[in-house]
Amino acid sequence: MGLYDRYLAARLRLADYQRPDHVAVVITERDLLEQGAYDTLEDAFSWAFEYGAERVTVPVSVLDEAAVPTLKRQFDDIDAPHPVDVRGPDDDEPADAPIQVSIGLGGKHEFTHAVRGLAEEVEDGDLDPDDIEAEDIEDRLVFPEEPDLVIKTGAERLSDFMIWQSVYSELYFTDVNWRDFRKRDYLRALREFGERNRRFGR
Repeated sequence: MGLYDRYLAARLRLADYQRPDHVAVVITERDLLEQGAYDTLEDAFSWAFEYGAERVTVPVSVLDEAAVPTLKRQFDDIDAPHPVDVRGPDDDEPADAPIQVSIGLGGKHEFTHAVRGLAEEVEDGDLDPDDIEAEDIEDRLVFPEEPDLVIKTGAERLSDFMIWQSVYSELYFTDVNWRDFRKRDYLRALREFGERNRRFGR
């Protein structure tokens, strides 16, 4: 770790900032095609758990669903500090590992699938519409956990990701592209998170 990285780490410790339990890092298919992209992922996983995260989610947006199987296979060889669950557009089994990766599974698709499941239960007479609560939708999501901090590299725009789960998340944008994302960039995101007053929609 470089001198500046040690300085940022020391500031975090001395300020005693609140740290996110669940971090989401939003990247794209193009990011993963860059040389060294998976090495950066391995590093990011390590940084997140080093600084107190209990869960890391990586939503990967794709332009062509045909690329999903290839991208998913790459995660078989990744050196991660904890188990990894990878889900794609055709998956409906909830992810539960400390590290969760969504490849091409858009938030609209995930939300639509959950609502469709509720509608089928209502039609079958197993569920009264008046009894439906927010938790019923969350129970049917592939990625049910809400991230505390969402990091988006490479510009201030979001893809179709976790539209239900991230409604109260703190968003952090950096112009740094994924291939150049370093520990100091992650620490800056933690510092800004710690300086914010979270309102949870209030």
